[in-house]
Amino acid sequence: MIDAAVKIVVFVLLTALNPAFASVVKMSNSGICHQPQSSWYDRTKTFQPFDSVEACLASGGRLPKGIARPSASDRRVIKSSGSVSYSRSAFGHGWDDADGDCQDSRAEALIQMSSTPVRFATDRRCRVVTGRWISPFSGNVIQNASEADIDHVVPLKWAWGRGANHWSDANRERFANDPVNLLPVEASLNRFSITI
Repeated sequence: MIDAAVKIVVFVLLTALNPAFASVVKMSNSGICHQPQSSWYDRTKTFQPFDSVEACLASGGRLPKGIARPSASDRRVIKSSGSVSYSRSAFGHGWDDADGDCQDSRAEALIQMSSTPVRFATDRRCRVVTGRWISPFSGNVIQNASEADIDHVVPLKWAWGRGANHWSDANRERFANDPVNLLPVEASLNRFSITI
């Protein structure tokens, strides 16, 4: 199971790769909305991320003492900059086999995360068919690779809205296939959607 430390490492890497990502507003456990210019921003390690101060405040957060609410012109800029449309294809088409060993990043994630040796479809050892993965969503054991999806710890759409839309195609594809950001999960739960 991916723990908070891994998520923090991914956040730090994203921030280092793209300064625009650092513009995320952090709501601390105490409910304070910290903007990047806040003196507590870098010290806030456990937080809920928001696209804007307005979104943080709307979810019940509050500003630090002495910090004023953004002006109407600031809110217009925030809203207009967040309107770039997301497309999954901007992160590449399918799983990449960057090292050319016939195992794409899906297969490599399944191999790396299996708690037992995996079994392959053929002697070429390209496609994984069985292994043993624990779903972080439910705690259930998955043994058939066809019942597993590879999920992104940091979702691609979330990254897109926080600066990935300004990255090169190569950087987006590398991010979408980065093993640090990949996690085998139950396909049925990963594809489940809730309409509110």
